[in-house]
Amino acid sequence: MVNSRVEASAVAVTGGGGGSAGRSCAGCGGRIADRFLLFSMERYWHTRCLKCSCCHAQLGEIGTTCYSKGGMILCKNDYIRLFGHSGACSACGQSIPASEMVMRAQGNVYHLKCFTCATCRNRLVPGDRFHYVNGTIFCEHDRPGGALLSSHLTSLQGNGMMPDQKVKG
Repeated sequence: MVNSRVEASAVAVTGGGGGSAGRSCAGCGGRIADRFLLFSMERYWHTRCLKCSCCHAQLGEIGTTCYSKGGMILCKNDYIRLFGHSGACSACGQSIPASEMVMRAQGNVYHLKCFTCATCRNRLVPGDRFHYVNGTIFCEHDRPGGALLSSHLTSLQGNGMMPDQKVKG
């Protein structure tokens, strides 16, 4: 079972000095002898080892917060990209496990089963054309207002459905 709990953790930079002797890095397992080290998620890290699982940015350099979900460590931008602002499905409000495939539309994230037409309840899949009107999804056949909204027609591309990325250790 995948742990879908999200933890936002502060990234604290502390001086290494003599007090860090014997501390091991949670990332590489090596001894931390650097002048500065990071403390996040109740563990110590080399500054070069605490990285976003997706973009590999060094988290101590880009901010003071990182996110942990499903075994991934993420920067704020990648967390929002993968899980939306809340980490929950925009349709049902339930948590989205890190291992689950998702659909994305207009910056929102959905469970596959929740990405459905508001009128006929048919599930939309990559390649289907749909309308996104005031946060509501409509299939091509059930669009409200007929041809008036043709400029809002969107086609799901193959990248509309993505598995969450895992780090290979």
